Amino acid sequence: MTTVPYKTIAATGAKIPAIGFGTFGSDHISNAQMAQSVRMALQAGYRHIDCAGVYGNEKEIGEVLADAMAGRIEGGPKIARDELWITSKLWNDKHAKADVVPAFKKSLNDLGLEYLDLYLVHWPFPNYHPPKCDVDTRSPNARPYIHEEFMDTWRQLESLVDAGLVRHIGTSNMTKPKLELLLRDCRIRPSVQEMELHPHFQQQEFVQYVQEQGIVVVGYCPLGSPNRPERDRVPADTVDMEDPVLLRIAQAHGCHPAAVCLKWAAANGHIPIPLSTKERNIVSNLQAVCEDPLSDDEYRQLRLIDKNCRLIKGQVFLWEEADGWEDLWDLDGKIPCPPRYGQNSIS
Repeated sequence: MTTVPYKTIAATGAKIPAIGFGTFGSDHISNAQMAQSVRMALQAGYRHIDCAGVYGNEKEIGEVLADAMAGRIEGGPKIARDELWITSKLWNDKHAKADVVPAFKKSLNDLGLEYLDLYLVHWPFPNYHPPKCDVDTRSPNARPYIHEEFMDTWRQLESLVDAGLVRHIGTSNMTKPKLELLLRDCRIRPSVQEMELHPHFQQQEFVQYVQEQGIVVVGYCPLGSPNRPERDRVPADTVDMEDPVLLRIAQAHGCHPAAVCLKWAAANGHIPIPLSTKERNIVSNLQAVCEDPLSDDEYRQLRLIDKNCRLIKGQVFLWEEADGWEDLWDLDGKIPCPPRYGQNSIS
């Protein structure tokens, strides 16, 4: 079993494992398969499990966590609750003030826990899409980011901290303009920002800003998400694990290109959350972060292969007036908000 390094949450001093295990099945992994994968991850030494209500598998994962804490996982130790870091997320159709706490409590109950270590707002938009939808799916009720509404949601998360039901709260898929507004107006600051990060999509300036705010960065799609849903694929997408620089570094380390992606994440100071259903890959992903780090020169080489290739573009969250998926990500530093919704202001 590999020993995992930790990072420290600035606000509380809590220790968060520096690699997590993702549980989004990309619409093709059954709940039973995912539960078995979590079981193998815990056996291997993972202690950080990244869940979400919308993934639909928290009940099955909760059964595995119960087994782990009771010492019923074959080949694995009995794991105390305080050794685990369990994250869940609030889905988009539960942003209304009356819906946040019940959605949280459902995740808490499904996971069979008395508290969560971290609860994230999954996306900053209250825009629903059905499971397994295609890229052209649009909700007639989709809305842009409206800061006043987001703050109503955030204050409900703050109340969960006050009640002792969750230790930390955070954001996912935020942008710098949105995060600036939240940091200006929140009572409890986000401890974590979860975002897409891999060698072909490094978001260097935004990562630096987030870290300067004392917020831990968690990176999803750390391997370039080769198994992402079809709705998240376009012909211009690049493939991290086919990059010649990355392949050359993998050869030098005698490892799979996936391991180099994870070593890159560790070198950048953020926490990757890879997923696999194969025991061999689960173990090798863990070892990639814990052993044989990149040299300074290899790290510099990988910083130069950034393609600014966002893979999870989020088209299914677009509202009626949006020009394209770029409107979700505030690429010009401004938050698009049509007049009928009011205005978002940083001033």
